[in-house]
Amino acid sequence: MKTVALFVDVQNIYYTTRQAYQRNFDYNKLWRQVTDNRKVEAAYAYATDRGDEKQRQFQNILRGIGFEVKLKPYLQRRDGTSKGDWDVGITIDILDVAPKVDVVTLLSGDGDFALLVKTIIERHGVEVEVYGVPSLTSKALVKAANDFYPIDETFLLG
Repeated sequence: MKTVALFVDVQNIYYTTRQAYQRNFDYNKLWRQVTDNRKVEAAYAYATDRGDEKQRQFQNILRGIGFEVKLKPYLQRRDGTSKGDWDVGITIDILDVAPKVDVVTLLSGDGDFALLVKTIIERHGVEVEVYGVPSLTSKALVKAANDFYPIDETFLLG
């Protein structure tokens, strides 16, 4: 049985599925697909914490599915922009876990992860699966991964 580690860029998945489909992502369907006939060694969902009740309920749902939820404070800048980027945290965790598993599953369309994906494949011989909204996922990330799974209607709620 292969071992797998899951890493979810929650903000990226939320905004890309909303932009492309005006619907929410179904984390239960993802979990069933990714963990079928595999042993889960690690599962992280990276999110920002705005401190609202609806978000806390969503985070508890993720925990109930099997994810460890990692939170970073939501920062609103004076100019109106916001920051809640987990790229470095996700990268550090993937570099730490990759040597210990057969498969790394990354949910993000962020092209900044392309170099990371190439590196862990070359360095550790790990298989990398990327899930993302096709029209909003970096071509470099798709190319770097061993397998790309499009987030489409089958992974959406409602």
